[in-house]
Amino acid sequence: MSRIGKFKILTRAKENFASANFETAMNQFAEVLQYYPNSQEAYNGVILSEMAMSGESGAEALFDYYEILQIENRDEADMIMSDILQNMDSTLDKIGELLSKPLIDKIEYEDGILYSDFKEIVKERDFKEVFENIMFSTRVIITSKSDFLDFLDNLIENDFKTMAFTYLENAINTYPSDKLLQELLVKLSDKGETLEN
Repeated sequence: MSRIGKFKILTRAKENFASANFETAMNQFAEVLQYYPNSQEAYNGVILSEMAMSGESGAEALFDYYEILQIENRDEADMIMSDILQNMDSTLDKIGELLSKPLIDKIEYEDGILYSDFKEIVKERDFKEVFENIMFSTRVIITSKSDFLDFLDNLIENDFKTMAFTYLENAINTYPSDKLLQELLVKLSDKGETLEN
């Protein structure tokens, strides 16, 4: 595949994603990956397409955000999106080591763990310990704004500052006048993390 062919297929893949033809988009991103295995854009496209095909509502918003980032700085956009996707990605390899059998039954293995179930586990164990053990093996599914704010607050309280900053920055970009998000930003900046960092 020539370099021109690569960009042509990536352009088609993005157009298909934007038109909600997620399977076609995924196949096109995957085709680019076959010839350019180090293409971060194609890799991120495959992940976002798979997320969209799985019905994850945030996939299209992430794709739009990625497109905006690429206008400003293509390489930086690839890195930022990779970081976001890695934080969301799930393999479930380590979760069995941490959670007891009765609680494991609550987990939706394909989708992750609901934040309400996660909070039940945290009642019996320390937030930091539980989150460190599952953050690379499953994703925490948040279905309400109050849970999202609680999750962010717990991230800040337990010194997951960089991760909290990433989520908070994205949320503030989407809802710039939200007072509760602004309060969390102040709390985070008190711990040494700011939008300027």
